[in-house]
Amino acid sequence: MPVISLPDGSQRSFDQPVTVAQLAAAIGPGLAKAALAGKVDGRLVDTSHPIVADAKVAIVTERDAEGVEIIRHSTAHLLAYAVKELFPEAQVTIGPVIENGFYYDFAYKRPFTPEDLQAIERRMAELSKEDLPVTREEWDRDEAVAFFKSIGEHYKAELIAAIPAGEPIGLYREGAFVDLCRGPHVPSTGRLKAFKLMKVAGAYWRGDSKNEQLQRVYGTAWASQKELDAYLHMLEEAEKRDHRKLGRQLDLFHLQEEAPGLVFWHPHGWTVWQEIEQYMRRVYRDNGYQEVRCPQVLDRSLWERSGHWEHFKDNMFTTESENREYAVKPMNCPGHIQLFNTDVRSYRDLPLRYGEFGSCHRNEPSGALHGVMRVRGFTQDDGHIFCTEDQIQPEVTAFNALVRRVYADFGFHDVAVKLALRPASRVGADELWDKAEDALRAGLQASGLEWEELPGEGAFYGPKIEFHIKDAIGRSWQCGTIQVDFSMPGRLGAEYVGEDNARHTPVMLHRAILGSLERFIGILIENHAGALPLWLAPVQAVVLNISEGQVDYAESVAKMLREAGLRVETDLRGEKINYKIREHSLLKRPYFVVVGDKEKAAGLVAVRARGNKDLGQMSPEALIERLLVEKRSRGAAA
Repeated sequence: MPVISLPDGSQRSFDQPVTVAQLAAAIGPGLAKAALAGKVDGRLVDTSHPIVADAKVAIVTERDAEGVEIIRHSTAHLLAYAVKELFPEAQVTIGPVIENGFYYDFAYKRPFTPEDLQAIERRMAELSKEDLPVTREEWDRDEAVAFFKSIGEHYKAELIAAIPAGEPIGLYREGAFVDLCRGPHVPSTGRLKAFKLMKVAGAYWRGDSKNEQLQRVYGTAWASQKELDAYLHMLEEAEKRDHRKLGRQLDLFHLQEEAPGLVFWHPHGWTVWQEIEQYMRRVYRDNGYQEVRCPQVLDRSLWERSGHWEHFKDNMFTTESENREYAVKPMNCPGHIQLFNTDVRSYRDLPLRYGEFGSCHRNEPSGALHGVMRVRGFTQDDGHIFCTEDQIQPEVTAFNALVRRVYADFGFHDVAVKLALRPASRVGADELWDKAEDALRAGLQASGLEWEELPGEGAFYGPKIEFHIKDAIGRSWQCGTIQVDFSMPGRLGAEYVGEDNARHTPVMLHRAILGSLERFIGILIENHAGALPLWLAPVQAVVLNISEGQVDYAESVAKMLREAGLRVETDLRGEKINYKIREHSLLKRPYFVVVGDKEKAAGLVAVRARGNKDLGQMSPEALIERLLVEKRSRGAAA
């Protein structure tokens, strides 16, 4: 009978089959109470699942990522149960887990209202308190189709009818509610205690706009009320920090319908952009990159040879001229290979590093566009390194160090590293992918970094290291990347002469640190809630007079600050000083330089820092020194 191997290396023997729940009880009463599901030989199963043969088994609890997913999936079913009780004519369709929550699509004769959502959530809480058992049943397909048709669930019957005949159908029952699902689910509804319904949106049946429109109810669910409260607080903070709202409030940029997914940068926003671009230009220069510029429109034949046409054409904008088809570049790499190919290259020229602030366009779906975070036209701090196989590891290791230094300058110190491996749709032989993936692992090991591997998430031409930065409210953003590409240089005819005087194909490393500058600026705005650090702030100080008698002195102070290289505005209106300070505080200015009769007579200025910090009086020269130190150190020494 079964011998069960546990994650700690111990084994348990039983003289008859046992369920996951019985195994948990045998290990201890605490684990029996905490068990949500089991993992038997790597497969997630319900606690009622029988173990009939030797197996490796882990008990899944709310502390596991899989446990939280099971809670969310089970809460989606609880939502559907509550909807059916309150709105019996509603038809249920599908209800999957998504990031941080779940949704369920319903067909109903009228839109759900906010009051409906409140009532549904209350009923969900009541069903949770009833602690109803959740049990799995297996039905014959045709029997299941007939059952759902008989209770008026035609969408569910259609889903089941599409399953091949003879395949068992998994149904889950809780109280009076029965739903199709592969599972697993929590043992009872009482395990679902921390959830909230968030919103209602439209959705098409099976995602096809030709089909009828449904109502999608979104919700979030967590293992504890504390985690739910923390998530809801984060959402509140995110709403306050929304870069689209702050972009308008701070006069940085705008978007409009006549140019969907394209950004209009205002003077203050373009100042932020230029600070970032010039900073990255210095990074290029100081790390051996030659800055280049390539055309934005290239013939279709080049994109076919590079592999982009086969794997990426649906995301490319195209145009025609004189019976030739062109594509607006979605990325810069083929252009950089054309630069490499303009001369005979030797192994002595390698590594050769090109950098470009490349303007790219991608035909993103309109529904996916989101402020400056997801756009159709964007600029990358893009770079490509042409090197030999032996140079991959040192180049990757050097880049790993560089990217972390750059993020630190922008105030990001919590950086997670992930390694995205070969996708199903790809170019190149498996042996090349093996070499590429091993080279990235070697670079990470040499850097002393820990990383998570992401099977199937690499680019079509090569695996990649991803750098994920965490912002002030705990959100993670993937920005930087370095990718090893053994395929594209050969496809586009890149060669160099080796030490053996034979021709060889270089390896190409695709790399970016910030990624899209548009997106990175959006991240910065939200990270700082619009209050950008001094070196990035479009206006670093505003000089304010108290009365008409200090206008000339205020202008002379502003001139001194500007001549020192600081970005300064004056507000010499005849308004009360508190009103002017409050107004500029809403614009997130870092420093307020106030001059009245006392300051003018003494040749001083009264200084306030953002956040209503009174720094007292000082000379304009002392203020300039303070601001320049803070600017040069990017806040580190302030």
